[in-house]
Amino acid sequence: MRAVALGGGHGLHATLSALRRLTADVTAVVTVADDGGSSGRLRRELGLLPPGDLRQALAALAAAEDGGTLWAEVFQHRFGGNGALTGHAVGNLLLAGLFEVLDDPVAGLDEAARLLGITGRVLPMSAEPLEIEAEVTGLENGEVSRIRGQVAVASTPGLVRRVSLHNPGRPQRLPVACEDAVRAVLEADAVFLGPGSWFTSVLPHLLVPDLHDALVRTNATKVVILNLVPQPGETAGFSPERHLHVLFDHAPRLKVDAVIADRDSVPTPARLRRAARALGGRAHLASIATRDGVGRHDPDALAGCVREALGLIESVEEGH
Repeated sequence: MRAVALGGGHGLHATLSALRRLTADVTAVVTVADDGGSSGRLRRELGLLPPGDLRQALAALAAAEDGGTLWAEVFQHRFGGNGALTGHAVGNLLLAGLFEVLDDPVAGLDEAARLLGITGRVLPMSAEPLEIEAEVTGLENGEVSRIRGQVAVASTPGLVRRVSLHNPGRPQRLPVACEDAVRAVLEADAVFLGPGSWFTSVLPHLLVPDLHDALVRTNATKVVILNLVPQPGETAGFSPERHLHVLFDHAPRLKVDAVIADRDSVPTPARLRRAARALGGRAHLASIATRDGVGRHDPDALAGCVREALGLIESVEEGH
């Protein structure tokens, strides 16, 4: 099975960890709008793609049940202290070096994948760093405010209504998709959106025109994986079905085949099922959270629910 997962950060890491249990042919398509932390510093200083989310995706595909290789561990190592390297992950610096030496982020990511022994691929959604802009209410006198930057959008105390993407170096130009990412979506057997920061990691992929069109046109089975809990700031107070409504608002032509959600995270299953049907798909509810209370997806449980959503095993609900 050729699987493609789109997202960023810890949410994409969860999806990739589950997909590794199903197939070795996994491609991650990663958002490139991060402007915080180590990624933001490297982006501002060197003008490169922010490497943090790309590094996380590589680490997810490199992980092994026995703890992984030394290189995978070093890749994730973050420097301490209080000097110039404080907070930088080794993998971020390595990717920045590869991007500069090869002058091609896709070639750099492929080299990093070879170093880590990865069989799949990690691709940026665009070869140029992008910037998120959000329309937000609740900040001042009921007016709509516009705020820019992933960190600002993710941490706003207001209510995010819509997001858009811009190329800060060429403000009049639409975001350009990575050609390899578009090809991967079109040739995939299954495509996955989410979980993750809804407005800053998941929806941005739908705002790159060529990538959006590929997601609409692909014959792949399209699966949306919902978050376990609303995210403070971005989606505070959102119901599971509200996430789908926002998805439709940003990409009304997109149809999906399945929506996966944690059973204990859905207060009103009937509403989620209706929202999934409105997008052309079916809701699959299962216990897919870890049992340690940390609010993360369990890779084995999520992989099992993906099998069900793809029709590889009998539905648990149908079996009862």
